[in-house]
Amino acid sequence: MIQERNIVVSILLTIITCGIYGIFWFISLTDDAARSADVPDFSGGKAFLFTIITCGIYSFYWYYKMGKTLKEANDKAGINASDNSVLYLLLGIFGLGIVNYCIMQNELNAIARQNA
Repeated sequence: MIQERNIVVSILLTIITCGIYGIFWFISLTDDAARSADVPDFSGGKAFLFTIITCGIYSFYWYYKMGKTLKEANDKAGINASDNSVLYLLLGIFGLGIVNYCIMQNELNAIARQNA
């Protein structure tokens, strides 16, 4: 089951903890999206590890992959949503990863409400 998270609280916790909560949020977003789209090989822990190993380069692939995974999850939940893969990639390139997290969390919250 996907846990619905308050986006404003998540942003504030990321700022207050100097990014530590952001790591948890990154892993949770990935795991929730993979679970809702039935993609067992897409894991938050692996994505975080690959991002560290590649000095952040993997994160660009992650943004694109999350867009595709969330589109698939929305389709499975019966929600008509657009594929935001390119948007996530562009925002990531311009350093707006936190905006990506917010949009992704909003999509996951909609899936959680649909499945409740």
